[in-house]
Amino acid sequence: MAILDLINSAKGTAFSFEVLPPLKGFGMEKLFETVDLLREFDPKYINITTHRSEYVYRPSDDGPGAFRRLRLRRRPGTVAVAAALKTRYGIPIVPHILCSGFTREETEYVLLDLQFLGITDLLVLRGDKAPHEKRFIPEPEGHAHATDLEEQINRFNRGIFEDGEPIKQPLPPFRYGVACYPEKHEESPNPEADLYWLRRKVELGAEYAVTQLFYDNRKYFSFVERARKAGITVPIIPGIKPFTRLAQLSVLPKTFRIDLPQDMVDGLSRCKTDDEAAAFGVEWGIQQCRELMAHGVPSIHFYSVGAAQSIRAIAREIY
Repeated sequence: MAILDLINSAKGTAFSFEVLPPLKGFGMEKLFETVDLLREFDPKYINITTHRSEYVYRPSDDGPGAFRRLRLRRRPGTVAVAAALKTRYGIPIVPHILCSGFTREETEYVLLDLQFLGITDLLVLRGDKAPHEKRFIPEPEGHAHATDLEEQINRFNRGIFEDGEPIKQPLPPFRYGVACYPEKHEESPNPEADLYWLRRKVELGAEYAVTQLFYDNRKYFSFVERARKAGITVPIIPGIKPFTRLAQLSVLPKTFRIDLPQDMVDGLSRCKTDDEAAAFGVEWGIQQCRELMAHGVPSIHFYSVGAAQSIRAIAREIY
C-alpha cells in the first residue's frame, strides 16, 4: 500500500517520522534506538534522508601548510539503511531522492536498487546547496529542479532508461511526495512562486506534500488555504520538530528561514537550561499538534534528529 493510501486509510491523524543515516564510520545502534522509541505510535512510514558529497580539506604530505581537497559523503548508505529498517521492522520506508550531488545516471542506479528491494515510495527533493556553494549548482549531467527529477522518475515508471533504452522487465512503479514551505523557500522570490512550483510538482505526479518545519500554525493554515485556492488538492502534511535546546532560538530561524511566534520566544527566554527548553518544547509541541489535529490534518510528520525523546513525550499525549 502506497503512502497516500496509508494516510487516507488511517483512523485519525497518521503518525510518521524522519531519520538520518549514521555518520560514516558509525553503526546503526542509535538509529535503531530511535525507531524502537517511536514505533509504539504505529508510524505509517519512516523517511530516510539522503546526503550529498561535499568538499573537505585535509593536510597533505606536500609540505607545511599544504592541503588536499577531498570529496566526502558524511552520511552514506541511505539505500542500505532503508533495506535494514524494512527488514527489521516491516514499516514502510520512504527514502529521499535528491537532485543535489547526484547525476541522472546515479539516480537511475538508486531507483534500480530500490526497486530490487521492493521499496517504491519516495520523497523527491532538489536538496540543499553544497556548503562551499553560494547558490545551488546541479551536478554535470544532473538535475537543477525537483520537477526535473520527477520527470526522470516518471520516464522510469513508463519503462524508459535515461539513455532511451527500454526497461525490458519493468517492476512496480514509484509513487512519491514532495516538499513545501509554509514560510517560503529561502531562494523563492515570493510566496506565489512557491505555490506555482508546488502546483507544478503535483501536476507531474506528487501525491502529497510535507512541509518544512514551523512553529506558528497560522503560517500553515494560511499556506494550505492559499494552496487550495490555487487548485492544489493533495494532502499537505505538517512537519514538526520539537524545540530541544536554547541555542535553537537563534539557530532555527537562521537555518530554516522561519519565524518563531512571540509567545514561544517569551517562554523560551524564561528558560535557564536546555532541559527547561526541551520541557517547554514538549508543551509547545503538544498544543501545536492538538490544534493541527483539531483542524483535521491527515497526518503529522516529525523530524526526529536530536528530538526523539521529545517526540515520544508529545506522541504519548496526542495519539
